[in-house]
Amino acid sequence: MLKNYFKIAIAVLKRRKFFTFISLFGISLTLTILMVATALADKMFNPGYPDYNQHRSLYVERIEVKNTKEGWMNMSNLSFYFFEHYVSKLKTVYKMAISSDQRSSNAYLNNKKLVIGYKYTNADYWNVLSYRFLEGKPYGEREIKSAERVAVISKKTKEAYFGDQKSVIGQYISADNINYRVIGVVDNVSGAVRNFAGDMYLPYTLSKDSKDTRLMGSYNAVLLGRTENDVPRMKKEFAQMVDKLPVPSDFNKIYCNADGFKTSVARRIAGDSTSNGITKVITVGGIFILLFLLLPTINLVNINITRIMERSSEIGVRKAFGASSKTLVYQFIVENLILTFIGGIIGIFLSLLVIYLINKSDYISSFNLTMNLTVLFFSLITCFCFGLISGVYPAWRMSKLNIVRALKA
Repeated sequence: MLKNYFKIAIAVLKRRKFFTFISLFGISLTLTILMVATALADKMFNPGYPDYNQHRSLYVERIEVKNTKEGWMNMSNLSFYFFEHYVSKLKTVYKMAISSDQRSSNAYLNNKKLVIGYKYTNADYWNVLSYRFLEGKPYGEREIKSAERVAVISKKTKEAYFGDQKSVIGQYISADNINYRVIGVVDNVSGAVRNFAGDMYLPYTLSKDSKDTRLMGSYNAVLLGRTENDVPRMKKEFAQMVDKLPVPSDFNKIYCNADGFKTSVARRIAGDSTSNGITKVITVGGIFILLFLLLPTINLVNINITRIMERSSEIGVRKAFGASSKTLVYQFIVENLILTFIGGIIGIFLSLLVIYLINKSDYISSFNLTMNLTVLFFSLITCFCFGLISGVYPAWRMSKLNIVRALKA
């Protein structure tokens, strides 16, 4: 039976090629956009390297102080002092990786300017995050305490600054006329992983703002628990610590959160440290996806109704020979699913092409999208929903056709 339905579906697709083109174009384009967007979201919310301990980590990225009476606020990253003076005293935190935001410096090679993005970190940064060292090693407490001008650089920076030299350990890299001794080279980190990507990593004691005693600054941190079970306790203890923070003058409320990775990304997108920010992201994202799927679905419904009305004489004949409404509905839904899955296959190939072009462009440094099983699963589910939703109503309309009117059409 399914074989016959497949043959009928192919014959119908060949009959009106323009409608077929419109249908397949709408399905494949929509699925391509959804699959690429899903791949981007998967990369954003599950970045992998170098952050392999997400299951037992909390992320602290910003602080927000508000004057709730007058309705104004101030928001920024946090100071190194905040982490060292307050967070380091929490009993449930096993280790803490502190890093600054990425800053830019200039190096000059053969009269050409090379922009190097650098970050300041503490020693435990290398213990919490699992960077792949291609050569050398990270700096530790000794180098930090003595404020040595040492640096860990990325593979990309090594190739750009030193060329094809096999090893650069012990050599010096100059940025903004300051020489740093290279002690380690790490594999490149995707630019999409904003908090961990960098061209060069330096001891925080080389930074002038590491001694600032205000709560606000330019640092963020990853709090690591000994086990996954420590995460709720860390979160609770952190919230209790925030409640006791001294509120700056002219303000009456402090918001600062230690979140799981996905929540921290959502909060960053919302630009809001309160719980309302996450709700906004989920709501807006859900409405966007719903509308994005609804428009092509309505378009397919209209096209399918037109197709079915053109086949009214066929429907009338089949009803006259005893075909039940249930059988006809089943047939047209299967035909529509076949059409949708053909569009889905085209969409998968288009998605692979778009992903290849995005990766090749290197628009985001070291960014590598992949069509993984999660993306493929969502693609197949979307195909099924497209076919089912856009086929049910037209099939129901068709099943209600009067035999006499259908034969006269």
